[in-house]
Amino acid sequence: MRIADLSGRRVALWGWGHEGRAAYRALRARMPALPLTLFCSEAEAAEVAALGDPLLAIEHAATVERLAAFDVVVKSPGISPYKPEAVYAAQQGTRFIGGTALWFAERADAAGEVANAICVTGTKGKSTTSSLLAHLLRAAGLRTALCGNIGVPLLELLDGHADAWAIELSSYQTGDVAASGARPRIAIVTNLHPEHLDWHGSEARYIADKLALVTQAKPCIAVLNAADPLLAKLQLPGSNIHWYGDGRGWHLRGDALYRGDVFVMDTAALPLPGRHNRSNLCAVLTALEAFGLDAAALAAHAASFQPLPNRLQPLGEKDGYLYVNDSISTTPMATQAALDLYAGRDVAVLVGGHDRGLPWDEFADAMREHAPRAVITMGHGLAAQNGPRIHALLMPVAAQAGFVLEAACDLADAMDKARAALPDGGVVLLSPGAPSFGPYRNYVERGRHFARLAGFDPDAISGIQGMGIA
Repeated sequence: MRIADLSGRRVALWGWGHEGRAAYRALRARMPALPLTLFCSEAEAAEVAALGDPLLAIEHAATVERLAAFDVVVKSPGISPYKPEAVYAAQQGTRFIGGTALWFAERADAAGEVANAICVTGTKGKSTTSSLLAHLLRAAGLRTALCGNIGVPLLELLDGHADAWAIELSSYQTGDVAASGARPRIAIVTNLHPEHLDWHGSEARYIADKLALVTQAKPCIAVLNAADPLLAKLQLPGSNIHWYGDGRGWHLRGDALYRGDVFVMDTAALPLPGRHNRSNLCAVLTALEAFGLDAAALAAHAASFQPLPNRLQPLGEKDGYLYVNDSISTTPMATQAALDLYAGRDVAVLVGGHDRGLPWDEFADAMREHAPRAVITMGHGLAAQNGPRIHALLMPVAAQAGFVLEAACDLADAMDKARAALPDGGVVLLSPGAPSFGPYRNYVERGRHFARLAGFDPDAISGIQGMGIA
């Protein structure tokens, strides 16, 4: 569905975050006379009213009856289409789409392809992969857009020109590409692990929604991680699969980067902490090759990549403690990866956040043999936090394995307990394995608070370079 197709239809916007604002501006720019209704919170209503748009009605309750009154609802990604009111309205004929779907429909050529679009998704690594992809595309001399879930909504760049589009997509957005009727030229999937179960409703639906980018949107080329057991089983009749992570393509042998059997470079000194991040480099080089570029020649430019904040980000040392900000960590698997990076050092890891029901049993099993010096669980005494659940699970493990297990009410308390558990200094690692909701608006705010408590300037550690078109 293109924006022009909204003419004469009853249209509503649902949500007023970055994506909602971008959708409003795009619709208003293309269709200034289109009546719109916005479902937003009462707190947001004053900002919306200040726009002075006489054709924009404001409502607060997105009820079943009100949603069903519209032909099309352009919803923000964070609003699940599996909410009962959305399911019912869809059954009555209301079509729910997102800004991602509108952008792809607008950009598709006569054959339905967006020939310069490279989409990136995956449970973990999609932001680093997208940013690194944009960095190397620019090193190749291409005017490149870095956008999508990483922070710049696609509709903000609706009329922008770029030779290549590096587009990060969350599991909330991947289905929109398929819904647009367009197919990207290349789609990268880095890995699959359970996440966002509260939005998707089940692990099976999360995986299906995440994979919609390649199973339903049918990109011309799908770049898949052969080392991921779920991805390795995929067969995609509508796409040409380019594998990475094994001997067929770009892969790692220790720190050595290979293309097939050909050694390319040593990655140990690259600003990509952790083996998983260097695996992301393999994904990027595979996509560059599929895009028609000399990936081997571009690989060396990874040395000038600026790592993203809140992702295994060393803030610096103070009083014998190295503070590492991994606030983006929202799954137990991510916390395990962070601990692997600092294996052999004295570490106190801070875990816990919003409880989405993810199991921590595998993490607990790993702690029997590979525990840090201390695990500090956060959120005790706060509603909807999983710290107490993690703590209860780890108690018998800590008694057996001999690591320190402490309970903290908040981040400041957790940091105090972490330092106390490391009397001779060490690594204070914020890798919560859970979202920030409750005490914080998002993981960025949580990371900034961690930096401030550790004695660092939050503004100096928060920016992502290269956003937008350059």
